[in-house]
This record gives sequence, C-alpha cells and structure tokens, in this order.
Amino acid sequence: MLIPTLALALTASLAATQAPAPKTVPAPADVAAPPSDAVKSASGLASKVLTPGTGTDHPIKGDLVTVEYTGWTTDGKMFDSTTTRGKPSTFGVDRVIPGFSEGIQLMVPGEKRRLWIPEAIAYRGTAGRPAGMLVFDVSLIEMPNRPPADVAAAPADVKTTASGLAYKMLKTGTGKTHPKENSQVTVVYTGWTTDGKMFDSSLLAGGTATFPLNKVIKGWTEGVQLMVEGDKVRFWIPEKIAYGGKQPPFGMLVFDVELVKIEGSGYVPPMQ
Repeated sequence: MLIPTLALALTASLAATQAPAPKTVPAPADVAAPPSDAVKSASGLASKVLTPGTGTDHPIKGDLVTVEYTGWTTDGKMFDSTTTRGKPSTFGVDRVIPGFSEGIQLMVPGEKRRLWIPEAIAYRGTAGRPAGMLVFDVSLIEMPNRPPADVAAAPADVKTTASGLAYKMLKTGTGKTHPKENSQVTVVYTGWTTDGKMFDSSLLAGGTATFPLNKVIKGWTEGVQLMVEGDKVRFWIPEKIAYGGKQPPFGMLVFDVELVKIEGSGYVPPMQ
C-alpha cells in the first residue's frame, strides 16, 4: 500500500519464488508518536536513525532505490512490509508518498531509519489507504540506477572472451547448467553507457524481463550463456557486439545482469 500498483506488481513478481516469510512484523514501542530524540523537518516528518549507513551518497528524485521496509498505523497494525513478502522492493524515489520520498532522501546506503509520516504527507485521507500518521522502518540497500565505479572501462581483474566481451562475477549462483543460444531466460538487469547514464533497466518495467537469448544483442547472447541461475555478472560489451553503431545507445555498454531462471529452450522464430 506504500507504493503505486506498478511497483507493487514488481515486488510481487520478484517475491513469487521465495521461501515462506513471516506474516507480520511487531510494531516498535514508539509507534504511537515520535520520541523526543526524533528529528523533525519543516514538513512535519519525524525520523530517527536506527542503524548508521556505510554509504555516503543520498538518493535524489529520479533515482531508483532498493529498500526493506515495514509500515504500521499508530495503533500498531502493520499494513505493508517487504519482510512478509520475503524480498526487497525497488521503486522510484518520486513514485511514493511525499513523506516516504522525503525520508528516503535523508538516508545513505546501509542505513536503517524510522519515519513518522503525518497524514498531510502520507495518503491525505485517500479512501482505501491507511489513515492518520504512518510509521515506517526503512533500510536503504542501494540505488541500482547509479553507475558502478568501473563503468568507464573494464578493470584489470575481468575476464575477456575472443569477441572482446569483458565480464566480472559479482555474485555466484547455485545453478548447475548454462543457458543455450536459443534458451529463454528471466533476468534482472540495468544498463549504462560509459559516461554513467542509465539507459535501460528491468526494474523500471516489472522487475524482471524474460526473452530468448537469440533475440538480443550479440554481447548479451554470449554473456548470459556464461552464467548459471543465481549468478550476477557485470558485462562490458564493445560496440561491435552491442548495437554496432547503427542506433543508440552508442559505444561500449555496461550491464549488471542477474540470471533468475532458465525458462527452457527451443525458441522457434516466426515464419517469414
């Protein structure tokens, strides 16, 4: 109920294969009102840092954020939680209620903060939504649209194939088999140009994307076949095996790709 329908669908699609999660999260002792050590802003938002973060950058409007959160009304009733869904949620900073947007911009990655959001910057009495002041515990995991530090060029520790594709393992999966050229795969991905501009992300359109590997750019076809389910890999794809300079985005492209599932193979293209 925190985020728009589109983002809720995103969370649900990502959580579908997770292990059973707890059905409820107990409310904190100070759910009824912010304590004296909470910091208030001009809007009326009150917040308190529960765990300091390890990052230095704050999200801004236009960013995507990946968070864990739980929300309660002031009588202690939980109305929404990523914990009960068993999966963090990713959405735009400017796609949520104003108080949540303001609060998340105060945070840095790794931080956990409690927010007390007055109704005037929450749902403003909208029918069917939680009423009154809302309380959230929020952990900011990352801003996935932000480019990695090595976006401009592949670092020295990458592996490089004969085609010029460079890649680096970010997370090792538990799968045993690799997709084939005609496999259909489900992935989570974000792509940047080497100047750090994000040009595409599955997180903007449902969280995951499913497609046949023989219907994407050559660098993707080659690279994803190196992966097993659960792997997360960063690819540096030279222009010659990306879009070939025929259409934007131009130049080398950088992708973070997580292989969620190999759906099968045997894709047959439409008859000509």
